[in-house]
Amino acid sequence: MKEIYAHDGFNGLYRGHSATLFRIFPYAAIKFLAYEQFRALFIRNKKQEVPWRRFVSGALAGVTAVVFTYPLEVMRVRMAFETKREGHSSMTAICRQIYREQPGPKVSPASAASPDVTPQAVAPRSGLVNFYRGFSPTILGMLPYAGMSFLTHDTVGDLMRHPSIAIYTTLPQRKKAPKGKPVPLVSWAQLTAGGIAGMISQTASYPLEIIRRRMQVGGAVGDGRRLRIAETAALIFRERGIPGFFVGITIGYVKVIPMVAVSFYVYERTKGLLGI
Repeated sequence: MKEIYAHDGFNGLYRGHSATLFRIFPYAAIKFLAYEQFRALFIRNKKQEVPWRRFVSGALAGVTAVVFTYPLEVMRVRMAFETKREGHSSMTAICRQIYREQPGPKVSPASAASPDVTPQAVAPRSGLVNFYRGFSPTILGMLPYAGMSFLTHDTVGDLMRHPSIAIYTTLPQRKKAPKGKPVPLVSWAQLTAGGIAGMISQTASYPLEIIRRRMQVGGAVGDGRRLRIAETAALIFRERGIPGFFVGITIGYVKVIPMVAVSFYVYERTKGLLGI
């Protein structure tokens, strides 16, 4: 944070924020809508309210949202990463830069050491495929992230509604609430359920998050060569070992826990206001 502030000032800490806002509207809308649809498909009655059905519903909802919004995620990560590279690039400039990047194919370490082998000496690839760097680990990471997020939120919500403490944690049911709708939680209980969901889901998916981000900025670091999941994981392991897959998880908690807590809180309250 000090380094970013020293080079770009306070605005540098919000690098890529416009791309984040541009992405989060469709992403959150699709994710929550898809969860409700998958939940209705897999959980038709109280007897089917089991953990694996909740997990699968959440995981599929997360994957669905990622499929539709992933290019915006790549742009967001790149804008946040390039805080001091080539000045202050706009979203449009970042988009053009990603599109035009021409990374070389896989080469062996021995060949890479040869002065005759350069990125320009091989047949390059560029275009829309550049907006899907890190797509595979993102999908793999989204399965435990979204799955555990919705599973944990719903499970903790059930615990909060237990008859022994319901008087302290729940609000009166709305008169026109849909049939079978759980009673709403008070603010602190709803935020707690979301916060715990954020912490557990972040922990479960963080190693794949590290791999994904490393792949997404591949065109801006190193030789620009596209690395596969296994290659990226091996590179991270060689550099820092197992701890390398959890670098930055503390700031991840600082970000994700309140983000997920507020996200679920606003979602549940808004559904109440809309009579859903």
